[in-house]
Amino acid sequence: MTLNLNHVAVFVEVVEAGSFTAAGKALGLPKSSVSRTVSKLEEELGVRLLARTTRSLHLTDAGRAYFERARGALATLDEAAASAVDDVVEPRGVVRVTASAGVGSSELAFHLAEFTRRYPRIHIELSLTGRTVDLMEEGFDLAVRGGTLDDSDLVARTIGETDFGIFASRAYVEEFGAPESLEELRSRPCVLYKGRSGRATWTLTDGAGEVTAVEVRGPINVDETLFVRQAIEAGAGLGTLPLVVLAPCQREGHLNNLVRVLPEYAVRGGSLYLVTPALNLVPHRVKLLRDFLYERLAEAYGRDQGEA
Repeated sequence: MTLNLNHVAVFVEVVEAGSFTAAGKALGLPKSSVSRTVSKLEEELGVRLLARTTRSLHLTDAGRAYFERARGALATLDEAAASAVDDVVEPRGVVRVTASAGVGSSELAFHLAEFTRRYPRIHIELSLTGRTVDLMEEGFDLAVRGGTLDDSDLVARTIGETDFGIFASRAYVEEFGAPESLEELRSRPCVLYKGRSGRATWTLTDGAGEVTAVEVRGPINVDETLFVRQAIEAGAGLGTLPLVVLAPCQREGHLNNLVRVLPEYAVRGGSLYLVTPALNLVPHRVKLLRDFLYERLAEAYGRDQGEA
């Protein structure tokens, strides 16, 4: 059953005012219009709400029960409207965000800290996961996502490219030296991102656009970029990392621990997107975070990602 909320509001006003005439004055409507509106509501519900006589107006039993619930429901709607206005005047509420841990533990973490200082009444719930989250089904407002987007129910803004460079720890380079050719990578221990059985293939592109596939080996396979970085810093070998990690490494004091080797080569990682569900009405707090992250991340991923 679909009800006209205007009809419900007029009925509640009639009961509270005590008559059609008083309700009409409060609402700025003729008495006849108020009476017809209540009659339409009764037709929609299929029950009599008011017992009318020429001199008095009384609630029926059904009308009394309906009035109590309708008055509470309208009050709740008023509170919701006030809350929505407050969100614009003083942004507040929860925004749920999902991203891979590789992004969330580097560039994203820094920017979310800045955002919450600017909007202290907005609470961010962040889920770091390697899986593709169904934003609508799982109730998320935003996602930072790479790769191909197939879901037509999503709105995506391209942040930039997620190219990877080859890195080693400074201690590793001091002890073993930096590789001087791609062929040399085959004999070096590597930290493998999503490798299998101790092997992985790095598809590397040079500055001229020439592509070379190199099979590398290593004792550690992992599916999380953050662990790759930590293992490289610990001296486990060479590994590929998103070039965007250079900025957070600089802030965190880790940059001196990382050395980019064979800097003329990169693994093309594809595009990175800021994704939101396709909704007609987006809460103000979500718009604020969406636009803020887009500006900051587009700057980070679009900048000149030079050598470490």
